[in-house]
Amino acid sequence: MTDPCRPVPSAVARAVERAVDAVDLFHRASAELRRCVPFQSAVWTAADPETGLITAPMVVENLGSGEDCAAYWESELLEENVVPFRELARTPVPAAGLRAATGDLPARSARFRRLLLGQGVHDELRAVLRISDRPWGLVSLFRTTEAFRPDEITLLAGLSRPLAARLRGFARPPRSVPRTDSPAPGLILFDASGEAVSVNDEARQHLAALPDGPSFPSPLGLRLPIWVIGTALQARAVADGRDHSGNTRVRIRTSDGRWLNCHASSLTGPGGRPGPVALVIEPATPADLAVLVAEAYGLTPGNSRSPSSSHAARPPPRSPPRCSSPRTPSGTTSRPSSPRPASPAGARWWPACSRSTTGPPCRNRDASSTPAGPATRVRTPHI
Repeated sequence: MTDPCRPVPSAVARAVERAVDAVDLFHRASAELRRCVPFQSAVWTAADPETGLITAPMVVENLGSGEDCAAYWESELLEENVVPFRELARTPVPAAGLRAATGDLPARSARFRRLLLGQGVHDELRAVLRISDRPWGLVSLFRTTEAFRPDEITLLAGLSRPLAARLRGFARPPRSVPRTDSPAPGLILFDASGEAVSVNDEARQHLAALPDGPSFPSPLGLRLPIWVIGTALQARAVADGRDHSGNTRVRIRTSDGRWLNCHASSLTGPGGRPGPVALVIEPATPADLAVLVAEAYGLTPGNSRSPSSSHAARPPPRSPPRCSSPRTPSGTTSRPSSPRPASPAGARWWPACSRSTTGPPCRNRDASSTPAGPATRVRTPHI
């Protein structure tokens, strides 16, 4: 008997080759994958390959209004969880099922206890779409019935590289980008509880240029995209000592193809207590994009040099002047930065997102165009 799942990897590969952009890729890959690996809902998102943080675009499928998406990423970054994306990006197999990883004890994960269980999720299958150690995307599939099988986990892991390669290609600069007067750097301040309390006009202009996607309301009268919230959360995770990478930067592509650089820093208040988080969003410089664009074209430090450069003709060496002696450049030292005191582990962050039943809605404009799930009526979780 022929295994109906056998042609799925090639079918997904053919589908994504026809994709015109990353959003189209996510929709096509999800539709093909669902034929063999049934799931009720999913989150597909691009990732910054240098930091692994979520960036645009993000596609959320069959997750209702998505009012708890900020809480989902809060848990991912600030709580003790099983197979977080930052660890999955470094493991030999870039995919894992929650029940398989916990020995069928998913409550070991804070994400499951606080969010997934109450929304009727039975199991989660997640993967990092990566090339070597560079993550270009993240995916989470949710089931409300049975656990994901080992062969399904293996199948998704096998799609990691081809999907990442396609995402990497979409990071190439467009042939032409409209020339606009980019505003100066924008600034958003979050208080110690994670509430956005201040924003300048430049930040509002940059936020207006970002593509549609999940967003979160704020007291400032504007919705903050999940990619901005995720960067601020990462700054708090670094300050609390939960993430030792120090990566608090993400590049986000605007609707017209330009790139913005978003980076955050957690400040210290009186007595070493956690202070506000300052988030800067500004046009990306060529230096900000150099590595990303080089890798988008498949270049690496090892092959970006011309193969013949080491054999190029050189002029004959000059004889050194008499009495000259080799000079050794003097060593230089840099002053180490002072370590920032970590904020208490129990400090609350994004408290409004912690209440999964009353938190403000997280808007996702792409959900309406998402292919419908299986015909069987199931309880739809809200992540």
